[in-house]
Parts: sequence; structure tokens; C-alpha cells
Amino acid sequence: MFANQRRSEILHRVQEQKTVSVNELSEKLNVSAATVRADLNSMEKQGLLTRTHGGAMMKEKDDIDKKYAVREKKHRSEKQRIAAAAFEYIEDDQCIILDASTTCFELAKFIKESTKRLTIVTSGLTTATMLKENPNLTVIIIGGIVRSGSNSIEGLIGHELLKKVNVDILFTSAYALNASDGLTDFSLYEVELKREMVATARKTIALVDNSKIDKSSIATFAKIEDIELLVTDQALSPDLAAYFSATKVPIDIAN
Repeated sequence: MFANQRRSEILHRVQEQKTVSVNELSEKLNVSAATVRADLNSMEKQGLLTRTHGGAMMKEKDDIDKKYAVREKKHRSEKQRIAAAAFEYIEDDQCIILDASTTCFELAKFIKESTKRLTIVTSGLTTATMLKENPNLTVIIIGGIVRSGSNSIEGLIGHELLKKVNVDILFTSAYALNASDGLTDFSLYEVELKREMVATARKTIALVDNSKIDKSSIATFAKIEDIELLVTDQALSPDLAAYFSATKVPIDIAN
């Protein structure tokens, strides 16, 4: 089992049981206690859980910084610049997916005020509610589970819907982006749906502000090679820029 798979399983158990012990995880995952401790320490640094004596517990209140209402206000000017640049890639009569991220919500604001005729598939409750007011838009919301404090539909209930639509572009953000892990997020259930979105769309455009660059989260939903374009607001670090160049994925820096 790879480290990311192991840590995904640890997070799943923490979310289900609230608390876990090193010995329990060592037995269930068939790895040493030292490996489990290293995983837990790394996951605590990522803000995914809280270490306790002999184990770990779910982060109090599920880490309020991840609540949609809080995230929506952070780095808003950067997200608006990214959204304005991303809007230029949308053409009349396309079918696009907008994930439930706050950056895609900023993109949805540009779409709402436009005269473009589009079909919008989205996992964002707020996004769907806003876009339905524009008569030029056909809005399809993906079915699934809604968690408290979240704007996102999660799970694979909407999997069959994605099979039935021909999607030109997926616009997606992430909790973090780096060269080795690609686009990552902290919700295992949301990641499952995002993987399906990436597989469905003809083109995937990642919208990632500078606060998320060169960081990582628990689960990958797309490698850099899986996307066609990154729209961000600042120049990347030399190492990450070199990786994008090597994989021939272009970068649009929104000024």
C-alpha cells in the first residue's frame, strides 16, 4: 500500500471513529507502529487530524478553515483574477463542469453576467442556485451527499449522470498542488467525484491560487499530466515551473 493510500485509509477511519490508536492502525494496515506514527505526524502538519498520546483524533469541528463560508472569503482578489482569465476559455454552446470550489464560484459570477449559451454541470449548491437565474444557461446539478457546512455534493451517486453528458471543459480547483502529487484535496468523498469529472471531460483546466501551490493534501484526484492548462495568479517556483514545462502543460498567469 502506497503512503497516499495508507493515509487516505487512516483519515477515513478517523472520520468514522473520531479517535484511533497507533496499535489499531498498525494492525489494520499491516505496517509498523513507526510507519503509522510518521503518517500521523505528517497528517497533523497538513491539518487533517490532531495527534494524541498513542494515536490521533478528528480535528475539532472538522477544522473550521475548511468550511465553505470561511474559504470563500480567503484570497478572493486572486480568485477573481483567475476566474476572469478562465472565463476567456469558454465559448458559446459548450457544456462545462464547475466543481464546488470557491474559485469556480467566482468563475460562475462571470458566467452569470454573460450572454453565452451554455450547459453547466456542477457539484456546487451555491453555484447552481446563482446560475439558474440566467435564462441562457441550462444548469444540471450532480446528485449526491451534502455535508453540514459544505457547498459540495459528494460521493458517486452522480456517476451515471456524468456518463450521459459530453463535457467540453472541466474547471476545477484543489486544496493543494505540487509536482509529485498533482491536484489534491482533503475530502475523500469529494475526491472520488472529482476523479470522475476529470475522466469525463475532454479538457481539464485547473484554477489554483498561490496559497495552494507547492503544498499537498490527503488524496490526489488528478496528476499534472491529466490537465490541459493551469490558471494561477503568480509565477510558480522554478522546480514546479520546470515540471509543467517537462509535461508540456501550459500555465496562464492571471495579472
